[in-house]
Amino acid sequence: MFGLGVGEIVIILFIALIFIGPKKLPELAKGLGKGMREFQNAARGLQEHVTNPVNETKDQITDMVNPAKGGKEETPAPSSKESTESKEK
Repeated sequence: MFGLGVGEIVIILFIALIFIGPKKLPELAKGLGKGMREFQNAARGLQEHVTNPVNETKDQITDMVNPAKGGKEETPAPSSKESTESKEK
């Protein structure tokens, strides 16, 4: 986490406990958790805001490159067994 080891995190928490106090520390942690959650939601929303138009453009380009074939599905090529049977008849 942020390039910090377990030892460094323990020291930071211990110093925070000394300066903030044991009564305020849970409130601070709760507020920090809410803030991080809001930040993650905002980042996710921004990512979707950028990704959706890119995906739409990608789909449009794909549709232009591979136009629909009149609504018909392509039939798969016969397997080697089927082609052998048809040659025998």
